[in-house]
Amino acid sequence: MKKLAFILITIITVGTIFTSCREEKTTGEKIEDGIEEVGDGLEDAADDIEDELD
Repeated sequence: MKKLAFILITIITVGTIFTSCREEKTTGEKIEDGIEEVGDGLEDAADDIEDELD
């Protein structure tokens, strides 16, 4: 019974540590990431079109 309690406490503690240590992004960082993704997509599309023209 003591082992079971110890295991449960350990699992809860580890779960709490990993949940609370997540890095939260600000709105500005999310916008920057979105803009970078769109830019990367446009570059890939331009490369594909260039390849088709060649």
